[in-house]
Amino acid sequence: MLGSRRSGRRCTTALAGFGLLLTGAAAQLGTGTPAHAATTHRILFDNAHAETAGNADWIISTSQPDPLGQDSSPSAETDWTGALSSWGVALQKTGGYSLKTLPSGSGLTYGGTSATDLANFDTLVLPEPNTKYTAAEKTAIMNFVKNGGGLFMISDHTGADRNNDGYDAVEIFNDLMTNNSVDSTDPFGFSVDSLSIGSDHPAAIADSTDPVLHGSFGTVTKSLIASGTTATLKPADNPSVKGLLYRTGYSGNTGAFFATSTFGSGRVAFWGDSSPVDDGTGQSGNTLYDGWNDSGATNAPLALNATAWLAGAGAGSGGSDGGGGTCTAAQLLANPGFESGATSWTASAGVITDDTGEAARTGSYKAWLNGYGAAHTDTLAQTVTIPAGCTSATLSFHLHVDTAETTTSTAYDTLKAQVLNSSGTVLSTLATYSNLNAASGFTQRSFNLAGYAGQTVTIKFTGTEGSTLQTSFVIDDTALTVG
Repeated sequence: MLGSRRSGRRCTTALAGFGLLLTGAAAQLGTGTPAHAATTHRILFDNAHAETAGNADWIISTSQPDPLGQDSSPSAETDWTGALSSWGVALQKTGGYSLKTLPSGSGLTYGGTSATDLANFDTLVLPEPNTKYTAAEKTAIMNFVKNGGGLFMISDHTGADRNNDGYDAVEIFNDLMTNNSVDSTDPFGFSVDSLSIGSDHPAAIADSTDPVLHGSFGTVTKSLIASGTTATLKPADNPSVKGLLYRTGYSGNTGAFFATSTFGSGRVAFWGDSSPVDDGTGQSGNTLYDGWNDSGATNAPLALNATAWLAGAGAGSGGSDGGGGTCTAAQLLANPGFESGATSWTASAGVITDDTGEAARTGSYKAWLNGYGAAHTDTLAQTVTIPAGCTSATLSFHLHVDTAETTTSTAYDTLKAQVLNSSGTVLSTLATYSNLNAASGFTQRSFNLAGYAGQTVTIKFTGTEGSTLQTSFVIDDTALTVG
């Protein structure tokens, strides 16, 4: 039975404003068990894919797998040997990180018995690989991220084939994302551009709530390109993808020099050049460049804040999770089934109702957006805080759509589910439903919002109806479950 109604039938309390606290970027809910998020954040740096070929020296220490074998209490970047030693020493000095290196000759595994198996880590750093990952390694990487791990992808310019095997980091990363057994349909929402950009200082976007740009390791303003590349973002494939720093003159979906995303329960970061993490020191015979301390950039805070975020530490350092550090498993939405009327929700007049023209899934009340058969817009939202220590955050709701539209091809009436920041800027459109989704009964919809942990954001539903023929979007039994 269609739920058409006249506007006078809506009994209401109109509410204004809305906001919802969540962390990181949003994506369709993945399956699997999240990677362990310990107080000590466990980071694995890869050196099994020619990371020291040619002039490259992308290691934190020559002591592998354990850098503490070179110096158990480093105080200066030269206490460890490698062009990434500044990065490693800075993390080690906080007391909140356990660092290891996957040595040359090893392979990436997930769910095995090796001490360097990915199941034993929270984050994997891939600093400009120069040999392709095997099919088994790509499966391991993708499942690691899907199940809650953090992945840091650091590229270089196209043509930077340091070992002359026919593959550079651009090709290797694109192969990982498009030719794996887990998800080859643009899983992270971006592709690496085949470019060789000589020089630039990409600038950070204005977002005071982003834990990578504004973390306890410092505030990020600019980065550095010294022969590098960028990424093209594809939010239609993964709405959680977000550009944080852009090549000069670029914005939106093109020219992203640093980007973040989520996949399943995990987090992803991309950086378009290895020069920013090069500290200028390393093994004898290499020609290195001190991008870590470049005076026109803030590369150290960017690398360290991103590592913390990927490892589930929010913006924090020293082993503490930003925004409080702990997470108690809970359902965070207030009045999730609307049985207390408009309490804790903000909505257009008449949206939260016990009108019998549309049935609730449970109880008597539900949120009924649109259904007038006339040009009309309805909204529904709530504010909530997701603790930064949470490694999982799942938004779910039950949706019923019925319509008087007869088309099977045109979306005349739509409902958008979105995440906004505290300023009202849309961070992500989780999904768009329409009259084409009409069906009997309710269907549960779920989204992974773990990427927004530690942030204040808004979950907002916006229903827009055309000038004729009603479509009703009915929402009930919502939940935001964290753990």
